[in-house]
This record gives sequence, structure tokens and C-alpha cells, in this order.
Amino acid sequence: MSKLAIMFPGQGAQTVGMGREWYESSQAVRELYEQANEVVGYDLKKLCFEGPAEVLDTTAQSQPAIFLTSWAALQILRESDSELIASCEAAAGLSLGEYTALTLAGVLTFEDGLRLVKARGEAMQKASEQTPGGMVSILGLATEKVQELCEQARKSGLLEVANYLCPGNIVVSGENEACEQVALLAREAGAIKVVPLAVAGAFHTKLMEPAAESLREVLITTTFSEPKLPVVSNVDVQSHGQADEIREILMRQLTSPVRWEESVRLLLADGFDTFFEVGPGRVLRGLMKRINRKVTMNP
Repeated sequence: MSKLAIMFPGQGAQTVGMGREWYESSQAVRELYEQANEVVGYDLKKLCFEGPAEVLDTTAQSQPAIFLTSWAALQILRESDSELIASCEAAAGLSLGEYTALTLAGVLTFEDGLRLVKARGEAMQKASEQTPGGMVSILGLATEKVQELCEQARKSGLLEVANYLCPGNIVVSGENEACEQVALLAREAGAIKVVPLAVAGAFHTKLMEPAAESLREVLITTTFSEPKLPVVSNVDVQSHGQADEIREILMRQLTSPVRWEESVRLLLADGFDTFFEVGPGRVLRGLMKRINRKVTMNP
């Protein structure tokens, strides 16, 4: 019997114009965007639909925008096939997307999820401004080799693996000089591609500790309900049922690597064979092809 999991994208999936067609086709989605504007206190709808890109791409703005767009996409999917949503047996999200997954699981209301994501994006933006850093995507090298290169580059500053996305696709994160050094080393080691990412700072490293502490204050005042379905955590590749556990995981997520490949492999091992990527972009579909080519992401 088929087992369905729904997955949500993270930061980087944003694009100007995202969600507009869903807004125009659904009254429920239109109401959702108006509700979101009230929650965040500015015109998030206009930012999603019209940009400008340089504002939408900032950490503080892109995170609530992606959360909202992903939830709008889920609403459209629910309107077209409510039984499919009801048949979902697990959820996961790439970093930021974990908040959308928890909202699907009933842990958070839409309003509380959006408030948390807004606070998360603002805290990460502030931490990045306090301690400049960056991220580098390294394609075509084994995980062990990337870890070895990070050890070498740490002579130039803090540097950690931030995202284990799929075979041959690792993202490292840290202080700028160390990022520049690991990029050079990766090219010399034969990486297929080395791409400095257009992000505000060193996400998923110790440099985000101030953001984690700031987020803690919002997490402890937010109501968390018992999940109605498992949500695989990026941090430890497990699902958690207790509110305090989930709060702690979300705080740790800011300073811990995203173990996406392991999360997907866990679902595959548990018999999941049908996956829906819900939200802007098709990043997760591309990662799935590298993890297991026999699995098709929908829609």
C-alpha cells in the first residue's frame, strides 16, 4: 500500500511573483494572504507578488514569504484533492520548511507558525549583521572529502558543514575568510562546481547562537500541540511528540547542520514511496533524484 509524505522547501526557494496564480484562483488563498498581512504587520502579499527581489531575498523577508506561499500551495492541493492531504502519513521540511511541516501536523496554527518564522528570519538577519559570514555550495565531492577540506580551512576561521543535501551536494558555512579558503581547496580537489551562496550569514553554525537565544524567547511563549503525524527533524532525523522537545529542536536547528539526505532515506526505509513537494520552486525534487532516482516527486 502506498505511503505519502509531504515536503516543504526552505530559504532560497523564493521568487518574485510566487503564489500569485493561487491567489487569483482561490478565495480561501486570498483570505490567507490578507490574514498573513495582519500577522506580520506589513504587505507580505505585495512583496511576494511584486518584490523587489532585493527585499524579498533578505533573510527577514524571504522566510515568512516562503512559509506563506507554501501554505497557500497546500491550500490549493487541499481544494483539488482533500483525500490526498488526509492520507498524508508524515511530513518534513528543509530547514525553514520544517515549520510548515509542523503546521501541517497541527503542532502550530498558521498564525503562530508565521509569527515564529518572522521572528526566526529577523533573528537570523540580526545575527548575520553582528558577525558577517557566508555559505558555499560544493558539488561533486564526497562528504568525507568536504569534511576534510573544512578541517584545513578552519585555520582561517570558523567553518562547519551546514547542509547535507544529497550525494555530492554539500553546503558549508562560516566566517568569510574560511569560506573563501574552502572554496579554493574544493576547486583544487576537483569539485564539479563551487558556488558562494547569496545569503546574509553563516547559517546552521555556532555564529547563529545569538539568533537561537532570541528565538527561544518566542518559542517558549508559543502554544505547541501534539503532532497529528510524524515530522522528521533536520537536526536528529527523528520525529518528536512533546512540545518542549520540538521547541528545543527548533532552537538547535539554527546552529546544527541540516541532515536532509538522512531524513529522506529514513522515510524511504519506512516504506514511503509517494512524495509531494509543496511550495515555491522544485529544489526538493532535484535533491530526490540524487538520493533515489526511482522515486518521483509530485506534483
